[in-house]
Amino acid sequence: MKVNFNIDCTPEEARTFFGLPDVTQLQAEMMDQIRGRMMAGMEAMDPQTMMKTWVPMDAQNWESMMKNFWGQAMNGWGNMPGMPGASGPKKG
Repeated sequence: MKVNFNIDCTPEEARTFFGLPDVTQLQAEMMDQIRGRMMAGMEAMDPQTMMKTWVPMDAQNWESMMKNFWGQAMNGWGNMPGMPGASGPKKG
């Protein structure tokens, strides 16, 4: 034997029928909080703010870093065998 019941009701009516709590106000408050957090996060996506966060250097620090980088690179290249002015072991 097969029995089918078709019930036509809204979600609110079904919740009330089964005795479930109405959480629409709580859901609205949570969505407002989530929306606020997302909007605050979007302010941090401004390109200028992102660059300040990612690259906290000013021009003087940047120049100093580049001098150190190129100084280390030139010292390393100067010690490679076969390079002009190299002080490393020579090919025989």
